[in-house]
Formats: sequence, structure tokens, C-alpha cells
Amino acid sequence: MKSWNDRKFTIINAGVLGLISLVTLFPLYYVFVVSFTHPDEYLAKGFVLLPQHWSLISYRYILATDTFVKAIGISGFLAIVGTLLSLVVTSSFSYTLSRRRFMGRKWLLLLVLLTTLFQPGIIPNYLLVRELGMINSVWSLIVPVLSSGWYVLLMKGFYDSIPSELEEAAAIDGCNDMGVWLRVILPLSLPAMAAFGLFFAVAYWNTFFNAILYINDHQRWPMQVILQNMLIESTTSTGAGAAEVSAEMQIPSETIKMAAVVVATVPIILVYPFLQKHFAKGAMVGSVKE
Repeated sequence: MKSWNDRKFTIINAGVLGLISLVTLFPLYYVFVVSFTHPDEYLAKGFVLLPQHWSLISYRYILATDTFVKAIGISGFLAIVGTLLSLVVTSSFSYTLSRRRFMGRKWLLLLVLLTTLFQPGIIPNYLLVRELGMINSVWSLIVPVLSSGWYVLLMKGFYDSIPSELEEAAAIDGCNDMGVWLRVILPLSLPAMAAFGLFFAVAYWNTFFNAILYINDHQRWPMQVILQNMLIESTTSTGAGAAEVSAEMQIPSETIKMAAVVVATVPIILVYPFLQKHFAKGAMVGSVKE
């Protein structure tokens, strides 16, 4: 049976954690509620915690805006295609570096380590993208960030923990190096793939700074750049025409912006439950060796 001091500590601990959770979740709740608040009610009150009249007007408006819809498509392309390519590049490179029989392994590891210590900077990166002819191309948001030295080293640590006897057994059964990787290593790598896949997907979905650097055509901007313009200019597009339409429809800019934030946030949140069973184990990738 717990003593009074233990019960008091539990009560205080629960209260503090509950308060922290409330402070953390309240902004998310407010954004969600305002996005569904009827424009007339929001204009009348200005601050709404529990709306009496729920509405989808703000969502219908932003989804009817061509620029925003295109931006969602571009961000979705980055998150799906970019994540798949990054997983292929990172996992294959990491697996290669984890094999001791690979010639030049130590030199490559040194080069990978150097990339984690020294960064070329914005201007060299821009010049590289320009020389590759990827300015104003969606590939400029994928190719330069396909992987990172830190992720390669982490996944390499995971592959180091896989017993080499499994590969030897697969080789005896007739698998070549590619067959070993596809049939043996990748199935064992699902926790690591889930963890890194979530990291890559979030990074691509939230692409912002590189888009400002490399994309000059606003029709090719990802959603985060469009959202930034909406938050600053109080519009749902890159031009002033949308603001005029909003005024004619009497839709407050705040409800429109909150709806845009929800649309930009919810899709990536919904990915997590599907990866949850693998994520806890994958988050410890490379930290423990058998």
C-alpha cells in the first residue's frame, strides 16, 4: 500500500503533467475549433472556444482555390515520392557500409562523417542545384536532401546488429547480394524503415526554406510556402484577388487561415498510427547491439 508521501507525489505529478498537456493541446484545439466556426459567429464574438454553429465554409473556400489545391498535390508528391527514394538511398547505402568485406568502406565512412560535421552552406547548395538544371523543378526539393550523414550512420548501426550468419545462410541457398538485401535484410528492417520513413515524410511535407530558394514559380510552391503567404498576407492564394473574394463572401481571414493550418497538419498526423507498432522499436535504431 502506498504511503501518503507516495500518493501526494502521484497527485502532484499528475497535476503538473495534466497542466502541461493542457497548455500543449489548447493551441491545437483552438485552431481546430476556429476553423469549423461559422463566419458570422466568429465575426460577432472574435474569440470562440465552443462554437454554437459549426461550418465547413472555410474548408470549402480553401479547397476551391486552385493555388492551394496544387500546393497540396505538390506536398503530397514530395512526401510520397521523396520518402520512398530517401528510404531506398539511405537503406542501400547504409547496408553497403555495414558490410566489412566492402572495399573502401572506411574512406566512405569518413566522408559520411565529415558531412555531419561540415555543411557547404546556402550559396554552394544553390549553385549546385542551378548547375544541375533543377531550378523551378520539384526535384530540387528532393534530390539535394535524399539522405543525410546522420541517418546513414544510424541505419548502419542497425544493420551492424543483424547477425552475418543470416546472410551466409541466404548465400548458401543461392541468393546473391541483391537477393540477400531484398529477401532477408529489408524484411528485418521494417522498424527502422518505419522510423526513418516518418522522419523523411515529415521533412518533405514541411518543405519550406528550400522551396523559397529554388522555386520561383508560385504555381510550383509546396503547401507550406502557400500557407506562409496566407498567414502573412491574410489570403488563401498568392494574389490579392482571393482576399477580395473572401471579403465578398464575408469569410474572416482567421477562420480561413486556421482551416489551412488544419489541412496542412492533419494528413501527416494520420500517418503515425499506421507506423506506431514499428516506430517505438525503430526509434532505438543503432543504439543497442546484440
